[in-house]
Order: sequence, then C-alpha cells, then structure tokens
Amino acid sequence: MALLRLLEKLRGELGATLAVVHLNHLLRAEESDGDEKFVRELAQSAGHEFLASKADVAAEAARNDWNLEDAARRARQAFFQRLVDERRVTRVAVAHTADDQAETVLARVIRGTGLTGLGGIYPETEAVVRPLLEVRRRDLREYLKSIGQAWREDSSNQDLRQTRARIRAQILPQLENEFSPQIVHRLNELARLAREEEIFWDALGAARHRASVERRADGFLVTIRELLRGGFEAKNSESRQTAEYAGLQPRWRPLTERLIRRLYEDAKRAPSQLTAQNVEQVIRLATESESGRRTQLPGGVVVTREFATLFFSADRPMEYDKAIETNGADGVESRKGTRDEPIAYRYELTLQSTGTTSVSVPELGRCFRLKVIDWSQSESETKSSSDAIDADLLDAPLILRNWQPGDAYRPHGRREARKLKEMFQAVRTPSRERSRWPVLESGGRVIWTRGMPPAEEICASAKTRAGVVIEEESL
Repeated sequence: MALLRLLEKLRGELGATLAVVHLNHLLRAEESDGDEKFVRELAQSAGHEFLASKADVAAEAARNDWNLEDAARRARQAFFQRLVDERRVTRVAVAHTADDQAETVLARVIRGTGLTGLGGIYPETEAVVRPLLEVRRRDLREYLKSIGQAWREDSSNQDLRQTRARIRAQILPQLENEFSPQIVHRLNELARLAREEEIFWDALGAARHRASVERRADGFLVTIRELLRGGFEAKNSESRQTAEYAGLQPRWRPLTERLIRRLYEDAKRAPSQLTAQNVEQVIRLATESESGRRTQLPGGVVVTREFATLFFSADRPMEYDKAIETNGADGVESRKGTRDEPIAYRYELTLQSTGTTSVSVPELGRCFRLKVIDWSQSESETKSSSDAIDADLLDAPLILRNWQPGDAYRPHGRREARKLKEMFQAVRTPSRERSRWPVLESGGRVIWTRGMPPAEEICASAKTRAGVVIEEESL
C-alpha cells in the first residue's frame, strides 16, 4: 500500500504508468480471496490496470519437495517475469524493506550460508526493482496512518512456527533492544558489502568461464589445470598421476567454486541448487580421483573425470551392474560396470576421381570431406605424407562408421597392428567419446581413425598418383 501511494506521487516525475499486480497464493482460503478483492477494488478506484493470477503454492511445494516460502517466492518470480516477457509491464516494483533485508540475512546465517547468501535481497534483478529496501517498516506504517490509508495483514506472519516469523517477532526486537539499536542498519550494511564482493567475484568467474570452458554437443569441458589454476599447488610427480593438484590456497578458492557453479548451471536440466557439499565433491573429484570416476549432482548433472579434464553433462541413461564402486562418503563413483548408450552410425561413400566427397554425420554434428589431390610426379619423387592416403589403394566399399571393440590396424610408421582402444588410451581420448569415434573402412578393413595416421599399407608415397586427405568441420 505504501509503495503504491508513493509511486502515485512520483509517477509524473518518473514518467511512469502504474498497474497493480497481485498473485493469490491460495494458502489462506477466504483470507487470500479477501486480500485479492481488497487490492482489486483499490486499483479500480485509483484507475489502475489490475493484473492478477492464482498459484496453488501448497501443491507446488509438495510436488517439488520445497518449503512453502520457497515455493511462494518461485511462483511470484515466475509471475512477474511472465508479465515482463509478455510486455504487460516494463518492471515490477515490490515493497521489501530494510527490516525484510535484516530478517533475510539473519535467517540465512542461522541456516548456514556463504558470501552469496549474505548478500540477502538484491535491490534490482532482471524483472524486479525494490525502491523501499533502505526504508524501515515502521516508517511506512506511520506514513500510511498519516494519509489515512488502510492495509491488510497476512495472518501467517504471526505464526511463530515459521523461522522468519520468530526472527521478526522475537530475535530482531531483542537484538535491537538489548544489543544495538542500529542492528537493522548494520545487517543491511553487511548485505551491501557482501553483494559488492559477490559482484566482483562473479565478474572474475565469468571471465574465467569464457576463457577456459569448451562447449561440446553433449556437455561442457574444462581442464583441471584451468579449473584450479592459481588455487592449487602440485604435490609431487608420483601423486600427479592420480591427483594433479592439492593444497588449495584459500584466497583463490572462491574463483574455483564459482567456476564449478557456473558449469553446473550450464549443464543442469532441472530446477535445483548446488550446495557447498556438492562443490566439495567436484573439487575432490578433480584433486583426488582417477580418470573414469564421476560424481552425481542435483538437477540431473554428472561430472566425469577424464584424464586431466572434468566433463559436466546432463545425466544420460546408464546400465549398472554389480561392479559399481563408491569412493567412501565423497559421492564419487567409478565408471567400472557402467556404459553409456552407444551412438552407432554407418555411411557408405563413393569416392570421386577428382574433387571432394563429403559426408555429414549428424550423430557427431560434423561433416567429413575426402579431398582427392593430384600427387605430381615432381613432388612424389621427393616427398611422402603420413596424413595422406593413396587413392588407388582404396577398395570398395568405403565406409565411415563409429568405433567398435576389436578395431585395429597398423598406423603409418609402426611395425605391428595396434588396437584402436590402445591408441585411444595412449593419446588420452576420453572413454565417453570412444564409442562414437569416427573410423574409415576400406574393403572391410580399418584404415584410418580421427587423430591418428592412416594405415601403413595405404599411405601416400613416392609412387602415389592421387592422394586423399580427410578433413572435418562442424555442421
């Protein structure tokens, strides 16, 4: 009521048109309906547009295992954002006060929080502004009395079973009377300082995210060195084989934690929040676990360690057997006994005598191009290429497909054939990528795979007349 009356006085100066927004939470039966009726009549009498909606907050809280306060806050935020998105309003002004801020900070301290939580209620978000955040609630009540404006009280504010109600009715008055008359102001200052620190670290974290995170089709990749850079010191050469870094320097830990939280937000597929314990799981995965281990996070996110990288992705269906291992209480699992659903593909190519033959592989989001190059006599007498294939030595059918267990060939420069699995391990190809790795067959035998030299027997040489070079690009 106070916010509305104050904005009515300022609307000419602000150049603003006002609308009254109301969300009925359906929590107090007739009392909730009475609130809505009161606000509607007030808006109509003042000539303001009235924008109302209803939300079954109790049902939503039960469905998602949220507390009522959290469910109500989410419902309001969604309603406000929808009004902005639909361009019914430009911004929504809400009437949080300095007392609300102090209660929020105390509630979070009691529950347990970090710097982000100490920031409390922000004065401005994408859809919402809070112009009364530095004003005391008692001053607004006095203002309403002075202009003869009635208001309604939410009876649930008197329910001392609720933490916020007890803070409002008992803890804050006691602190104010017995410890510091300025306690509300002090808590508001603490929130302001925490927000300033958070803005700085958030900007630094965003810059690190842009510089170090690689977006993949199925997730987000970051090297452990980049994730922990500046925050961890190497142990010794032996321990680096399984844990490349240890000994987090406290001054850099906030940056590592923020990068983990950003990666989590990138990958999550359901509304959820990351706890400090979850962040610690990821740090342990990076510093103490072996390649192949993984940890499950809320919101359907899996973090997998693959050699010197961490991969954040939405969880995919897995087949588990009795071989799953858990690494103590740290929530890190071994991937032994698990396997991802394989991605299979198979494309037959007809190589042109000149020019380029292209094949798109949507399963990889890539396009492969086989370019036929005239291998001139003068060049071939003095030069061979470990990357080019002799076109005349290729046999039909020529097939591009995904890797399969048992695939093997003798790479150029090697005396014996090697299994592709061994070659993948040698160059640290992540196990999650191997099942879809591209392989080229000629006449039923493997002759090439991405990132490796072609087979010795089909490599371009001094006798080659036409060479083939394989290139790929994103679709």
